[in-house]
Amino acid sequence: MSAQISFTIESPHGSRTASIAYRRTGAGEPLLLLHGIGHHRQAWDPVLPALAAERDVIAVDLPGFGESPSLPESVRYDLTTMGATLGALCEALGVERPHVAGNSLGGLLALELGREKLARSVTALSPAGFWTETERRFAFATLLAMRHGARALPLPVIERLAGTAAGRAALTSTIYARPGRRSPEAVVAETLALRDATGFEQTLAAGRSVLFTDDVPDVPVTVAWGSRDRLLLRRQGIRAKHIIPAARLVRLPGCGHVPMNDDPALVARVILDTSR
Repeated sequence: MSAQISFTIESPHGSRTASIAYRRTGAGEPLLLLHGIGHHRQAWDPVLPALAAERDVIAVDLPGFGESPSLPESVRYDLTTMGATLGALCEALGVERPHVAGNSLGGLLALELGREKLARSVTALSPAGFWTETERRFAFATLLAMRHGARALPLPVIERLAGTAAGRAALTSTIYARPGRRSPEAVVAETLALRDATGFEQTLAAGRSVLFTDDVPDVPVTVAWGSRDRLLLRRQGIRAKHIIPAARLVRLPGCGHVPMNDDPALVARVILDTSR
């Protein structure tokens, strides 16, 4: 079951009200899950049962994605604002310094929460922000192509493609190493999430100048990278390790950019190990 919560955030133009959709399940120490750009909270469904067995799991739709409305007008999607928004969300939910796991954009936001001492631990799966300019341009061009493709396809065509392994590969092989494992229903839902994301362009625009260059001291950090990540190449994990020397750098064999579907057991174990 999903829920939505509204809370106050500060902006250059004064206080504004933001709303975020989320699903909360399980028991234990709190664990906040953050998806990537163009995705939605259901990206975490393959690992949710294992995580919820040990943690109070809160999977959110970031502003302008999934079921969450966009940020209020005049509020930017930059890293500082998004970090503060997620901090305000946790306060509204009565959660103090959760463990945080994020993928891609969500991994970058998880590291930002760690840097601001708003997280107990951070697991960043293929986090954004450790690219060269050439690598960033490639990733953004790929994401834009995926977005344009999703918006160009009528729903019946998306459903027909998702009904076959070859079609699911055509729709999602950029982010999954094993797209055939994704259910047809999930592929349809995430293609529509990419198509309908109201925060996509503003988030992408804010990311053009993003580089994560600060250490995250005094917080357990794991940076994990899929060996078959085609969007953000795994050499970026080496750069992350240089910037965050105490981080544990983990290879995810056979996994793509969104590894939760490719190897749920491994990803869940990495997150839980970090949060312990």
